[in-house]
Amino acid sequence: MSSVKAERATRTRQRVLLAAAEVFDEAGYERAAVTQIVERAGLTLGALYFHFGSKQGLAEALMNAQPTTIEPHLESTGLQRLVDITLVWADRMKRDPILRAGVRLAIEQGSHGMNDATSFEEWRVLMCGHLDEARCNGELREGTCPERLARFVVGACTGMQVYSNLATKRVDLTERVCDMWDLLLPSVASESVVHDIHVGPTRIPTPRS
Repeated sequence: MSSVKAERATRTRQRVLLAAAEVFDEAGYERAAVTQIVERAGLTLGALYFHFGSKQGLAEALMNAQPTTIEPHLESTGLQRLVDITLVWADRMKRDPILRAGVRLAIEQGSHGMNDATSFEEWRVLMCGHLDEARCNGELREGTCPERLARFVVGACTGMQVYSNLATKRVDLTERVCDMWDLLLPSVASESVVHDIHVGPTRIPTPRS
C-alpha cells in the first residue's frame, strides 16, 4: 500500500472510530446502529466493515484504545506517572468521546453478550510497569506490591467514574481521584518521595487548541 493510500486508510479508520465513539457514548452498544455511525462519519458501511469487521469489532477497538488517549500527553515517570495517568484520565472523561465510549462499552459489555477484560488488563499492565519503575527507584514503601496496587487503582477508578457519572455527570471526577491519592499515597509511597508526588488539577496538561 502506498504512503498516500495508507494515510487515507488511517484517516478513514479514525473517522469511523470517532463517529462510533460519539454514537456509542450517546446511545450505548445495543441502541447504536452501524447506519448511524457511518452517516455521522460521512462514509459507507463498506468502510466500517473493512476496517473493523463488525459492530462488535468496532466496540472492541474503542475499549482497547483507552490508554492511547492518555499516555501521549504525559512526560512524568514512576509513581508520579501513575498519578498523572489517573488525573488526565479523569479530566478527559469529561470531553473525550473515544475515552468515554471505551469506558462505557467496557463496563456495559455484559449486557450485550461480550465478556472481555482486555481493556482493564491493559490498564493494569501499563500501571504495573510504571510501578515497577517506581519500586526500582525507591519510590514505594517496602512491602508495596506493584501488581496489587495497579489492580486496586484500575478497580477504584472504574467504580469512581460510575459513581461520579451518576451523581454529577463526572463534574467531580477529578476531585474524587485526588481524594483517592490523598488517602493512598501515605500508605504506598516511600518517605523520601511522598511529599514530592504532586496531586491536583495542575498536573493536567492544557488541551491543545
